[in-house]
Amino acid sequence: MAFHNKNATYVETVSLNIKDLNRSIDFYTKIIGLSVKEQNPTHAELTADGENVLLILNQVDKERTHRRASGLYHFALLLPTREDLALITMHLAANRIPLGSADHHVSEALYLDDPDGNGIEIYIDREPEHWIWNDGQVHMVTEPLNAEDLLKDRPDPSDFKGLPKDTIIGHIHLHVNDLQKNDEFYTEGLGFEVILNFGGQALFMATEKYHHHIAANIWNGLGAPAPEKGSIGLDYYTVIYPSNEALNKAVSRLTELGFTAQQEEGYVLTADPSGSHIRMQTHKSHN
Repeated sequence: MAFHNKNATYVETVSLNIKDLNRSIDFYTKIIGLSVKEQNPTHAELTADGENVLLILNQVDKERTHRRASGLYHFALLLPTREDLALITMHLAANRIPLGSADHHVSEALYLDDPDGNGIEIYIDREPEHWIWNDGQVHMVTEPLNAEDLLKDRPDPSDFKGLPKDTIIGHIHLHVNDLQKNDEFYTEGLGFEVILNFGGQALFMATEKYHHHIAANIWNGLGAPAPEKGSIGLDYYTVIYPSNEALNKAVSRLTELGFTAQQEEGYVLTADPSGSHIRMQTHKSHN
């Protein structure tokens, strides 16, 4: 995964608040294909390789407070190969899971919701040498996925034995309340670069010239309210920095811009202008 390496700043883990832990574990293991690394009565950590935690589930009592709030649009699981995408497509179809799909030119993607309505994307990247760039902006579209071509080898859904070990969080896409303020936070503060400004409605931001590690849109409306703390939806996500120096510089930039950056044990806690919480840290090998 060339854009999620020791030189990049990227999203590694997503923590969600959900209503019923057993129901969500059932979904994320049997349907999505993650496995449980650790679990207690209200909390579970899920992994694809048995080691790196991709998804954290927290059982909470609060319902969603606003239908059109800021927060999670979707988190995205990046698979290693097109064959992997074809197989999970057949597996999801066999389990009668409602699916959306799209060809974004840079990637091919499936879309679905978990039992609490949290958005999930499962995708593969096309080879970066086939991406098109115009004046520093990557060419991304939303066109129909060629399912006939994807499934031409007719994979057997019973061959699905879980997500490949190399599966990672490829990106996170957020609802925000104001593009300009969030642009400042994510670019001048966290240190991402705008790779595509989509018609003033969405920003796609990355490091290392990826198509996006983080996206932000205003499709829930300008001034969309922040979700109530501890309600169903996004709890936080982690942003991994390549070094302590890079992390410290980002913390300094955020502070200068007037954003909070609170030192905790092993990470720095901040929040974007729309109320999404972020844990900033270095890769484990740098701690």
